[in-house]
Amino acid sequence: MTTVLLTLGRLPKALDLARGFSKAGCRVLVAEPYGWTLAGASRHVAREFTVPPPSAGKAAYLAALADIVAREKVDLVVPVSEETMHVAHLAGTLPEGVRLFTMPPAEVLALHDKASFVRTATAQGLAVPESAPLGSPEAERLAQTGPMVVKPVFSCSGNGLSILRNGEPLPPADPTAPAVVQRFVEGREHSTCTIAQGGRVVATMVYRGAVMSGSVAVAFERVAVPAINAWVEQFVAATRWSGFISFDFIIDAAGVPYAIECNPRATSGVHFWEAEDIARAVLEPGWSGPVRVRQHTTLQQFYACLTETQAAMLRRRGFLPSLKSLVTTRDVSWDWRDPWPFISMIGTSWPIIWQSITKGARFGEVATQDVGWYQN
Repeated sequence: MTTVLLTLGRLPKALDLARGFSKAGCRVLVAEPYGWTLAGASRHVAREFTVPPPSAGKAAYLAALADIVAREKVDLVVPVSEETMHVAHLAGTLPEGVRLFTMPPAEVLALHDKASFVRTATAQGLAVPESAPLGSPEAERLAQTGPMVVKPVFSCSGNGLSILRNGEPLPPADPTAPAVVQRFVEGREHSTCTIAQGGRVVATMVYRGAVMSGSVAVAFERVAVPAINAWVEQFVAATRWSGFISFDFIIDAAGVPYAIECNPRATSGVHFWEAEDIARAVLEPGWSGPVRVRQHTTLQQFYACLTETQAAMLRRRGFLPSLKSLVTTRDVSWDWRDPWPFISMIGTSWPIIWQSITKGARFGEVATQDVGWYQN
């Protein structure tokens, strides 16, 4: 039996992966700083391990993962979310025969870096917004051409992002927190999630936010945009990517998709695939079978959407549409054959809820703060 280690358990996509690998006949383990989590509550998870968060020390985090791999005779390590940038550093250190479903750290970090990603895509002739390092003469010239986006080169969930309208001055550069200035592209944002093996796209899901919590989608609908699929296929082939890889796009008025950033990890697009097919596509590098799409065109994270509905009621704007979406949309975590993760979600999500309350931040902003990669 193949033993699979998921390196995060708190997010719904971890639950989908756990269910999928279990249905594919694997023994599923979860490593997680929070301890008891959404995925760990599933009957599909054999055991959950508490590890120190990367924010408390990268070396200790990697050592804890390596110890689990050795003791539990893990065959496959699958990073789930923002911790991917840390987990990638296990490459070359794992016992012989143990697979790591992501790329080496230099390649992962080169795409997580928003400035470096733009350079990579530009070199491939792919559409990305004009960008320049904050504090450079190029950024000052770019800022004279129209509205701009300023964002840290290492960030997630929209943390630190600001939009500057015409004439607004750029903020001062901070050498300790490098940022990129990017031309603002007017249009609707779309996101993707791709499973890739050796530069080959196994499956790509294109989706867009239906309900937002800040800049993070908590309800989403799948859509078909062939131009985005073609962009992704060219990028994956050029980088010979293996692992999950995801992008955020803006489609402009002319229908051109501009990739505004890359997430070299899984995103919420995984929820639209049949979980067992995701597992098969990861387990078998030469997988050529289909990755079936679930029948639902719109899915939601129920409790996050409930919070947004309550907020809409308090601000007296958008309440009825939010309520309609809440009661008619399928939750990503609910499965009557494995009900406990959904039922216990308030308890398993409490560390995130508490941080959100005490820090006055949105759920999505604090959900991965302790595992994100924010500087070299």
